[in-house]
This record gives sequence, C-alpha cells and structure tokens, in this order.
Amino acid sequence: MSHIQRSALIDCTKGLACAAIVWHHLAFYGPMSDQLGQVLPGLMAWLQEDARMAVQVFLVLGGFLAAASLAPRGHARFDDPWPRMARRFVRLVLPYAVALVVAILVQAAVRPWFAHDSVSAEPGLWQLLAHALLLQGVLGEESLSAGVWYVAIDFQLFVLTTMLLAGATTAATRLRARWGGDRLARRWPWAMTGAQLLVVLGVAASLLGFNRAAQWDNWALYFFGAYGLGMLAYWAVQSRRPWGAWGWALLLAALVLAALALEWRARIALAGATALLLVPALRLPAVARWGGWAPLNRLGQISYSVFLVHFAVCVAVNAVVSWFWPQALGAVAAGMVLAFVLSIAAGHLLYERVERQLPSWQEALRWQAGMVGAGLISSALM
Repeated sequence: MSHIQRSALIDCTKGLACAAIVWHHLAFYGPMSDQLGQVLPGLMAWLQEDARMAVQVFLVLGGFLAAASLAPRGHARFDDPWPRMARRFVRLVLPYAVALVVAILVQAAVRPWFAHDSVSAEPGLWQLLAHALLLQGVLGEESLSAGVWYVAIDFQLFVLTTMLLAGATTAATRLRARWGGDRLARRWPWAMTGAQLLVVLGVAASLLGFNRAAQWDNWALYFFGAYGLGMLAYWAVQSRRPWGAWGWALLLAALVLAALALEWRARIALAGATALLLVPALRLPAVARWGGWAPLNRLGQISYSVFLVHFAVCVAVNAVVSWFWPQALGAVAAGMVLAFVLSIAAGHLLYERVERQLPSWQEALRWQAGMVGAGLISSALM
C-alpha cells in the first residue's frame, strides 16, 4: 500500500464524513430527532438536509483510492479484471451481510412495540435476495437499512472503473503490438493513458448528463462524476512534474465549472472542492508526514463498518428512549449522543471481527444466506 493510501489526511477526512453521515441519520430517523428539533430546529434541519452531502466526500475518496489501486500510472495494473471485481464483492458484502443480519434482528425485536416509519416492514424473499446481490435499488426494493444503497453504488462504480481501465489498456496493448511501441508513442503520446481519457469522458458524461437526471440515481453513471474526479485528483497528485499536476487540476476544475454552469448542484460543488483540495494538500511533504488526530484517524479507518452498522444502533436507542422517557428532553439529548457513541463502538467491533479479516467466498456466501434466512424467520415469527 502506498503512503498516499495510508495518508492521515485521507483517514481524518473519512472520519469527519462518517461522523456527518451518522448524525444525519440520527437527525433523519426516529422520534428523538423530532423532539430535539423543537428546541434546536436549525441544527436538526442542517443535519437532515446538508450533512448527507458528506457522501460526496466518500465518493471522491473512493475514486482516489481506486486509481491508486487499479491504475496508479494511468493504465490498468492487472491483466484480468474478473478476480479484482470478485475480491471487491467479497470484501464489501461480508461486513455488509453481518450488519444487515443485525439490522433485521433489531427491527424484528422492536417492531411489536415501536411503531415508527424508520422501522421497515417485514422483509420478503425477493427483497432479501435483491440485497444479497446488491440490486435492491435497481429492482426498486425497500432498503433494509439506511445507507445500504451506497454499498451497491460503490460496487457498481468499482466494476465500471475496472472495465474501463481494462478495456482501454487492452486496446492500447493491441495497438502497440500492431504498430510498434516507439512509433505509436511518437504519433499518439496519449496512447498509454487511453484509460485516463475514458475516465475523463465518463466524468464529463456523468456531470453534464446522467447526474442531472434523478432516474439514474440507482446506477453508477449518476455518481461517476464525483468518483472520477477523485481519480483525476490522484493522477494529479502522482504527477512527477508540477506542470503535469497543474494540468490535471485545471482539467478537473474545468469539468466542475462546466457542470455547475449548466446546472448548479451543491453536491457537485462539494465533490469538486474536495478533489481540488486533495491535489495541493497531498503533494506537500508536511502533509505526508502529518500523523493526524488519533481518534479521527481511527474513525476513518473503521468508517465503512460504522456506516454499515449504525442504523441498527440508532433504531435500538430510539426505541428504548421513546419507550421509557418519551417526553424527557434531557433523555432524548443523551440518547442522541449515546447512539453516536454506540455506533462507533459497534463499528469498531464489526471492523475488528469481520472487515479487517481476510474474507473468503465461503464466508461471504454463508453470511449472505444467513441474512436471507434471518429475514425470512423474522417475517414468519411476526
């Protein structure tokens, strides 16, 4: 793993974005936020509407790290894309399935005595299978937990990126074999970075087209603009010459400005600002040496697990506080803080016990089957 992938700046940024998402869901789901909104309406409104844009930070960082892993020099560093995509699927779905089992069990436990819109209905077989295959959004099935749509989109983005890089690099290899590497480099010096050209075109298509149409928001093309901006930022950071870094940064800025001129979108402005700030920051030696703030660093490292499991924790705390102290504002405020702290603790446990382990297909399939089984059993018992 490169020093960039271990950057404290990236981990701390992920930690901040993770905290924003958890608080967004705490403000969006459950009766505690409704009561707290009566005394802190501005804060609750900001958490409900604006804090969710932290997802854009995750998208940019996801693209940045994907470029570092898949194409650090601008072309695919692998020959066969299928094992890469398979490993990505397994790494995503193992903690995802464990977290969904927890969410299903928690909601089944509170459903009889906690009537609230944040608790989903009993899951059906097709709904469970759609979640197991990361197709719930595409198939229009109700989510079993908040935020699981992002896991499906992350996998789609990884697949799309892997196929783009592999296809472009394969084409460049065939051209070099046909015409000769030196001759091709003289005629088309960009040929070795044809993959980068495809990424730039994909970013433009997303920002200028797909991202402006809500019907695409269950597909990778809707989000590829932000994800691809992260990839461009990585290639800018990795450029050996200052003029190369400036060229990538100017291209990145031009794409963002064109998209915002066509239609203002705060989420794209945030994604563009995040990508652009990464370029000068990560090229500074002082940033490379910076150790970050340990708690925020750690939250960034476990952010995926926290993201997966926090909804179940929020539902459980909302149910308990609403049952025992339905009108106590102090208990509600304490419950919000407790839910945040317990979410981090549960995410840490999920990371240590599941996410950081080397997963296998057998484990992933076993937990996927367990998730489907847990959903069917909970529905049958209701």
